[in-house]
Amino acid sequence: MSGGKGITPRAENYSQWYVDIVQKADLADYSAVRGCMVIKPHGYAMWEHMQGALDRMFKETGHVNAYFPLFIPKSFLAREAAHIEGFAKECAVVTHHRLKADPDHGIIVDPEAKLEEELIVRPTSETIIWNTYKGWIQSWRDLPLLINQWANVVRWEMRPRLFLRTAEFLWQEGHTAHATAAEAEEEALRMLGVYREFMVDWLRVPVVTGPKSESEKFAGADHTYTLEALTQDLRAIQAGTSHNLGQSFAKAFDVTFQNTEGKLEHVWATSWGVSTRMVGMLIMSHSDDQGLVAPPRVAPVQVVIVPIGRGEGLDAATAKCRELEAELKKTVWKDHPIRVKVDDRDKLSPGFKFNEWELKGACLRIELGPRDLEAGHFLLASRLGGDKKEVALADVAQAVAAGLDEMNEALFARALAHREAHTKRVDTWDEFKACFEGEGGGGFVLAHWDGTPETEARIVEETKATIRCMPQPPLDPSDEAPGKCVLTGAPSARRVVFAKSY
Repeated sequence: MSGGKGITPRAENYSQWYVDIVQKADLADYSAVRGCMVIKPHGYAMWEHMQGALDRMFKETGHVNAYFPLFIPKSFLAREAAHIEGFAKECAVVTHHRLKADPDHGIIVDPEAKLEEELIVRPTSETIIWNTYKGWIQSWRDLPLLINQWANVVRWEMRPRLFLRTAEFLWQEGHTAHATAAEAEEEALRMLGVYREFMVDWLRVPVVTGPKSESEKFAGADHTYTLEALTQDLRAIQAGTSHNLGQSFAKAFDVTFQNTEGKLEHVWATSWGVSTRMVGMLIMSHSDDQGLVAPPRVAPVQVVIVPIGRGEGLDAATAKCRELEAELKKTVWKDHPIRVKVDDRDKLSPGFKFNEWELKGACLRIELGPRDLEAGHFLLASRLGGDKKEVALADVAQAVAAGLDEMNEALFARALAHREAHTKRVDTWDEFKACFEGEGGGGFVLAHWDGTPETEARIVEETKATIRCMPQPPLDPSDEAPGKCVLTGAPSARRVVFAKSY
């Protein structure tokens, strides 16, 4: 059964609820190409706000943008064994470069246009970038090399989920080169911190950060740091990653530099990225059965103004709404002008507009009719509910800024309380299994693990829960104390976070 807006309630079918939000809030739609999505203007606006904020943060930490080819020679991937093993099953391969007309089939691939070497459609860019860096780096003076690119990637996905898992998605990928191992590690942690700041300050999502286990790390990395969020259905979602690549790619592509003593060394590398997956994480963290709830800093429309009335009364109210819109557009909140829209569409009732903008995630709504205009005030409503407030027309800028502040704080507090309420520490195998019974999620479960891949594999097989990370900083100081593995009873250095995941 769907709600009044055609949205399946979360408690009834969380997966369908998510799809309903994405489609009915006009964020994205399915494509004619299996596994791909169309990002609609409302959804793309949210991505642009994320992109703009992150781009500024990258540049503030000394990074610059570049762009590298979409196509990668197949031989490049073969140079780093762990890397190709990690991505081989997800690669799309270009084998021919031309089509031709055919009387029986209309158009066919020209068999005479076979490429001498197949091209891989970019699943990630380490190989093409490190082949390029070889010509850019000669001496220690060329380091560090701090480059980011905004791009699309393709990882063949047969079970798509809008924003979360699609064959093609948008992302950024940073690729940096350093003179020492210590500098590369510092960079990997710095970018993890940039992501954490963004998730908290802009998306209002509390994240757990820390290194991945050996089996969960990025293919070709020495180690991987991750950011993990908890969704409302108690599953983990990986929000972003930062990888210390060591010297594996530098050695695979022979990228060396002359150090200050005149000796040749291989450089040290990092890569790091976040994607449109963040939009899905945001929906699953904040939205409700009424539609999208968007954090104010990335909401496509922060304030919607709805004039109410008929005839001359409506005309006067609409004129005043336009004045309020102009004032709010000049008002700066969190270093950016407020994004405001007057909805004066004809033949649509105010109630219809209220519902539509609630569904599409407008943070605040201003209602203004002839009586309000005569009284010198308007009504202000928050997307998070509660009573409408009467606000003097002269106080519109102050009231809206305060309303955005209130929503911003409330979203993080609510998400953090949800995570804390569903974070458990268990010490026995029976307790652990009970957390993950059934098809649903089990929240974050902190338990001891003996550090072996064999035990990790057994836990995954029996519960479907994976090690999300070894939290740094710890969620609680006691989590770093030694103990006994929840499955084998063998010594364990510390607790790690387990969860079912998207």
